[in-house]
Amino acid sequence: MTQIVAAILSAIKTLTKPLAEVSAHDAQSSHQGALVAVLRANRVFLQEQLQKESSLEEETASLSAARLRTPEMAPPLPPDVLSVAQQQTLSASLQFVVSLGLCPYLAPGVGVSLGRRSAFGVMVDKLVRGGMVPAAGCRLFTTTKVLMQLTELSCLATLVFTRHLGDVMAALIQLCYQPCRAERSCSKEETVHKLSAVESHTCKEALRSLLGKVYQPMIIKELLILQGGAKQDKSGAGRSFSSGTVSRSAPIWLKHVCGRLLSERLMQSNGVQAVVRAILEGGTGTDADWRKCDCVARILVTCPQQSASADTYYGQVCHQILELLHFKDQLTAQQHQRVATRAVLLMVQEKPNFAQQYLLTPLLGPLHRCFTASDEVHSQAAVEECELTRCVTDVYKIWVVGNSPSASLLTALEKVLPVIFTLFCFTKQNVCHLRAPCEEILLWYLSHVETSVAQSALRQLSGLQNPKNQVAAKFHFTPGSDGGACLSSREISSEEDDALYEKLSEEQWRMECLMQLLAELKHCDLPGDFFLDLLQEMASWEAAAVGEKEDNLELDISTMTLVEVEQRLLAPSAKQSRRLALLQVLAMIVDCVQHTVLLRKASQVVDFLMSLLQRACVGLDQASGPVLGSPVESETLRLGMGVVATLLSGPKLSTEDYSSMWRLLPPLELLFQKHPDVLIQQLASDLRAVIATHGAFQPENLPAVAPASMKPKMTVKNTQIETNNPQTSPHSCPPDRNLPSNRPPESFGKSAAKESPEGRTSGTSTLHLPTKPISDWLLEACDPDVPTKAFALRVLTQMVQRGNPEAAHNQETLLMLFLENLEHEDSFIYLSAIQGLSALADSYPDKVLERLLKDFQHGPSRTTSNKEHSLEFRLKVGEVLMRASRAMGELTSHLGHPLISVFLQGTRDPDQSVRASSLSNLGELCPRLDYTLGTLAQELCSCLTALIKTEKVAEVRRAAVHVITLLLRGLSDKTTQVLSDVLLDMYRALKWVVRSDPDDVTMLHAQLALEEMDDIMRRFIFPEQTLQKKIIVLP
Repeated sequence: MTQIVAAILSAIKTLTKPLAEVSAHDAQSSHQGALVAVLRANRVFLQEQLQKESSLEEETASLSAARLRTPEMAPPLPPDVLSVAQQQTLSASLQFVVSLGLCPYLAPGVGVSLGRRSAFGVMVDKLVRGGMVPAAGCRLFTTTKVLMQLTELSCLATLVFTRHLGDVMAALIQLCYQPCRAERSCSKEETVHKLSAVESHTCKEALRSLLGKVYQPMIIKELLILQGGAKQDKSGAGRSFSSGTVSRSAPIWLKHVCGRLLSERLMQSNGVQAVVRAILEGGTGTDADWRKCDCVARILVTCPQQSASADTYYGQVCHQILELLHFKDQLTAQQHQRVATRAVLLMVQEKPNFAQQYLLTPLLGPLHRCFTASDEVHSQAAVEECELTRCVTDVYKIWVVGNSPSASLLTALEKVLPVIFTLFCFTKQNVCHLRAPCEEILLWYLSHVETSVAQSALRQLSGLQNPKNQVAAKFHFTPGSDGGACLSSREISSEEDDALYEKLSEEQWRMECLMQLLAELKHCDLPGDFFLDLLQEMASWEAAAVGEKEDNLELDISTMTLVEVEQRLLAPSAKQSRRLALLQVLAMIVDCVQHTVLLRKASQVVDFLMSLLQRACVGLDQASGPVLGSPVESETLRLGMGVVATLLSGPKLSTEDYSSMWRLLPPLELLFQKHPDVLIQQLASDLRAVIATHGAFQPENLPAVAPASMKPKMTVKNTQIETNNPQTSPHSCPPDRNLPSNRPPESFGKSAAKESPEGRTSGTSTLHLPTKPISDWLLEACDPDVPTKAFALRVLTQMVQRGNPEAAHNQETLLMLFLENLEHEDSFIYLSAIQGLSALADSYPDKVLERLLKDFQHGPSRTTSNKEHSLEFRLKVGEVLMRASRAMGELTSHLGHPLISVFLQGTRDPDQSVRASSLSNLGELCPRLDYTLGTLAQELCSCLTALIKTEKVAEVRRAAVHVITLLLRGLSDKTTQVLSDVLLDMYRALKWVVRSDPDDVTMLHAQLALEEMDDIMRRFIFPEQTLQKKIIVLP
């Protein structure tokens, strides 16, 4: 403090030196001139002295700093960096200058007055506006000029622009654009000070520089504040701090100037982004922010009056709107995408031509290039991955997220729909992040477009109509490096067979993907309508075929040219191909789409039945009785009529339901009159009566019609019983010629070849066996005719299963017969032999299993056996043993140990197929041993562990791991007791497979086994808590 006082006193002493110490050259004749000269000379001397002292201090400070600086110290700060105290002092000074030298001289309505900022501002505003101030414009110009000079230094510009940007902008705009005369309400003394041309040019340049170098969202925000002015809120919520403060709106000239400047900010590069940031920055994602997004979108869509033309404006703004969709920051991206989506939707509704030209065409450009690609881009990708990803993502955001279907949007999307569907099919075959967006886009389009247009699109995608805008023929989608897809040239195969196979497989895959899309439309009527439309088209084939036959009879080829003849001959093949394609689509729909999705409404069910009945009525006039139709068509018609009966016998139907069924009356009447089947005639008559009377007439058997008609085809035995019992059905009819009762024995054998999951045939249990001695069946089993032999083997198997005494007496003969036929090359024969051997092993296990185990170990023991087919014979015996293991039941613990010994020995067989078969049999047998497996657990675990770690063949390793899976699954909660000693070794072996095995399938099996073990241990460690209520009777 004393040093500062001494410095001040020294400076004062220097300034007040007497005249004698001044040189004579500076002296003047007058006394006043002499004093002025002395003062000037002293001031120059003081300045030189201060400069010397400051330079000396700087050198001293730099030397001391260099002497004290170490490498660990931070680098020196720039010379213009201000300390915190200096910033506070400078902020207070700037506030003092702006409050006293700038705000008082702003015109009313320009900027925010001091009275609306704080209570202290009200007092300052009263003081500075106490009276008339001369040359107010000159003072405003001086203050503004000084502030703009301060902004030339970066450290000072930050303080000025962050705190007083609005005041400086208001002052510059007033100096540049305020009219020469004030508004009519102003007095004559309040006329505006007119700047000179140089001053006006200086202010405009300063304003232009300020608008160009400051952060644009801040500029736009301040311009919006200036344009709006400080309006008085009628409710009082926006009332100033003092009742004496008058609130005025912005003058008209200021609004025009701010509007023009805002339009310039908007139309410059990144202007749209700046406007969005200015309005939405600092938002919290509330409803108010979403309303702001809609307001901003409305601003962007509206062409400003200052724009030269609408075409120029939208050309500069639209591509910036699309760029708003590509922000990465999540919080910012949501708001920007909302603005962009709303802006696009508003433009499509209000400016469809500009939207198509500047928004939809550039946005969908990559998809358009997919079907317009030419051979010139073969060396590189026609559409890059980043372009395709951005395009699909933008379409998803605007169409699906925006969810505002309009004609323009649907039409634009319809043109690229085949490309999106092709891309979706590609993503279903690969791991691609575009799968979900493509699927959502396709589902959105099919859900919002009209039914007729959607059906036309489905026909194009399924190949039933001529495709439009498909991906270029020589191009296809390939995986991208970032998990997306790109369009590149296709390598055309030189082999015709390979090219045909590739085309057919691609068409099949497209059909499967289309069915998956239809299956997802669970809450839409489109799948059912499309299915019914295809059925209606198929029903029209019959009538068209009758007309074609008549035309062919009347055709005169002699009057036709060669081209017409060729077209006439090729037309049937083209029609046939379309019909085959339609049948394929129908078959795929029925197989892949659930009936609850296809026929989700009663009206759709009625339409389906109408199509079915119309098909049944076609040709009734031309055909005659028994020749008409086939058993499948008759059974289908019965099923359809059963569905009608089910609908009519359900809950109470409304008048609308009966009205929708009224269309079924004409075909039912025709069936009643002309169909040759008596049962169908009676059903048609009853259903017609119920529909015509709206349920007033109810036949007694109507509830039973549907179950009876929808039963599957009956077996021979059941059919004979039903036809002989007249009480089975009220409408009994003669036996149908097409029933299976009249089939020859060969057909029995073929129908019995179908295997059931239990290993037994589905037909042998219901065969009505003719009364023949077993010797005749043994002779027929030796017949060279394959159907006769197979049927005889099936009959012998049936006799063994039923415990026939003759079969028990001839069990050795049957065993030799089945073993001999086991080597037959026809699958129908050896499968019947396998079935017979499994039945023998089930009925007489002691003798048969011993022989089968011997043959499985060493091959066929018969002298007439073919040694070259020994391996095939052993594998068939292994199949017999596996079926026998399944059928043992409770005897597994008694009969299973010899089988386990043989199967364990088979795991060391030289042939890999035998090893795999042995492991498969172990997997079937071991889980059924339960606690008796404990003595063999160690040996079994050692065998499986060794095979897992040392076996070279992947199939054998898979079988070994699968044995562990089946063992854990079969033992379930008993695992911790039966396998307690080896459970840890099995776990380590499975973990070793997951970490080290090169085969993916083996790793998958190991993972499944680990999941089973995990479930078992969880139930063991955390048993399920059961709550029980106990009632205790006290004595």
